[in-house]
Amino acid sequence: MTLIDLDATALVAQMETGAVTSEEVMTACLDRIEAVNGQVNAIVALRDRDTLLAEARAADATPRKGWLHGLPIAVKDLANTMGIPSTMGSPVLKDFVPKRDDLFVARMRAAGAIFIGKTNAPEFGLGSHTVNPVYGPTRNPYDTALSAGGSSGGAGVALAAGMQWVCDGSDMMGSLRNPAGWNNVYGFRPSFGLVPGDVDRDFYLHPLATSGPMGKSPADMAALLDIQSGADPRIPLSFDGPQFAGNLQAEVAGKRVGWLGDWGGAWPMEAGVKETCEAALSTFADLGVEVVQTDAPFPAQDLWQAWIDLRSFAVAASCAPIYDNPTHRPHLREDAVWELERGRALTPVQIQKASAIRSAWFRRAGELFADVDALIAPTAQVWPFPIDWMHPKEIAGRRMDTYHRWMECVIPASIIGLPAAAVPAGFGDAGLPMGLQIIGPYKRDLSVLQIAQAWHEATDWPARRPALRG
Repeated sequence: MTLIDLDATALVAQMETGAVTSEEVMTACLDRIEAVNGQVNAIVALRDRDTLLAEARAADATPRKGWLHGLPIAVKDLANTMGIPSTMGSPVLKDFVPKRDDLFVARMRAAGAIFIGKTNAPEFGLGSHTVNPVYGPTRNPYDTALSAGGSSGGAGVALAAGMQWVCDGSDMMGSLRNPAGWNNVYGFRPSFGLVPGDVDRDFYLHPLATSGPMGKSPADMAALLDIQSGADPRIPLSFDGPQFAGNLQAEVAGKRVGWLGDWGGAWPMEAGVKETCEAALSTFADLGVEVVQTDAPFPAQDLWQAWIDLRSFAVAASCAPIYDNPTHRPHLREDAVWELERGRALTPVQIQKASAIRSAWFRRAGELFADVDALIAPTAQVWPFPIDWMHPKEIAGRRMDTYHRWMECVIPASIIGLPAAAVPAGFGDAGLPMGLQIIGPYKRDLSVLQIAQAWHEATDWPARRPALRG
């Protein structure tokens, strides 16, 4: 077994004892990137090899700062990372090099991470398909003619292809859950506020997106989550969580989970998606976890309308500086312009109604969690689609009325900030991966990760690696 075959927890344990040096780890990382990244385009803005090896040697010569000490990390290209181009996939920002880190990036740096570059993302993170005019598309390692998902597609592929041991991701509309499912790895969307956003963000009006960890095991994600998470006095709604690393072993037998399926037929699904997920549910039975069918628990159209209104409202705020600049506006992608203009056209009455629906769904979800420990749903409604598509336009004969309607299955967790782990669910007939969401009550992140850890020990799907050259 080589270093790239290890998960992060095992590798760091060897680094902590001195059995493996940071220089050796960096060499293995850069060699792997050189061998396979050209096939998938997951790592972008890669820094100079000699400089990175020198930083690794310096890490070997200094006391350990934290769990990430000396570990090569590529940060998602939606997060500001000091000294490294942070483009958000936009031509407008292609030359932007931040002078400071976003908060969670600074926490990772303080824990000893060596930042080697970025992982690719869609322009401004919009759409669950990682392609942008700065770096081009990121390809699925299980079939390079297909999408890797997004917006954390670069991170998902980097993990699956052995170029990274652990990654950060972010999630508004399944942005780390969908690529985890499509790349046969793990992703965790934490409860809103557990991983605070950057200090310059508005949190009161737009609590939809959050950063979180991705990895080849829940244990890896737990260790990174301990670094990313925790309250900051400058950031409203942020809070401290429990210690995650070392606390994932728990008895899950006797728990109950609710299978949402296709939300009573409201979510159209490509052939084989639901069947693959339902076949995977047998693993819960093997673990002594009871799976109960959960009928559509809330009007799907109400939930969707509230979601797209709140999302458009948020996009209108985040993209405004570029849209309002007449020099930059022509460089905005069509979907971003549509969503921003839609958000600006919303009335206060519409925004308040969307917020009221969100509150009603939170109350209804609380009733569900009184009966089950978690809710289960697919991570996507379609299999990875051709790389030259912008998005699926039809599923099972039903036209998609927006560029993101095909990801409707992720919004029940997103809209009310629930913790959700994406776990591999196996492979379909075409050999493509699919995933499941394990969704828990607000602030019950540890419980969700404990179920995910039991799942991992029973399945270990990431051991089925993609057959890339090199």
